[in-house]
Amino acid sequence: MHLVCGVDEAGRGPLAGPVYAAAVILDPATHIAGLADSKQLSASRREELAGQIRRHALAWAIASASVAEIDAINILQATLLAMRRAVEQLSLTPSVVLVDGKQCPMIAYPVEAIVRGDSKIPAISAASILAKTARDAEMLRLHRLYPVYGLDRHKGYPTAAHLAALERHGVCEIHRRSYAPIRKLLHA
Repeated sequence: MHLVCGVDEAGRGPLAGPVYAAAVILDPATHIAGLADSKQLSASRREELAGQIRRHALAWAIASASVAEIDAINILQATLLAMRRAVEQLSLTPSVVLVDGKQCPMIAYPVEAIVRGDSKIPAISAASILAKTARDAEMLRLHRLYPVYGLDRHKGYPTAAHLAALERHGVCEIHRRSYAPIRKLLHA
């Protein structure tokens, strides 16, 4: 059987938290209505679809790269590392791996990058949804540990509220020190 694996990431732009990636092999016999780029869906719709994906996909996996890894190897390499980890955790061997974007992780399977793949390829849309919901859940967990930053609202993105909280409370271990706004605060 020809198994198409879709791969996407969530969390390249935020100042805090890990970057996540998911890999999904959808079941061609089971249509999941409403798959789309996770950014186009409401949080509740993403959660609903994530449950359907986990129940009906032939295989799926979610992986991440830590803040320390992001700072050590840069966000692009950390994203590709998370993608590779997700693909390598799949319970089935994909025939081909389709990745959203312009870069492909180094993996042992045929791989192709597809710009805007999350809006074109259902398996990539599914991966986008799983990566986003997993990262959002992690940011809510981190919010409970570090409530002063408001991570429950902005998920670590460089919003005015997050930047103001950083000015007021300083940088902590969940912040990406290689990112310019964090570097600037550390060297102020």
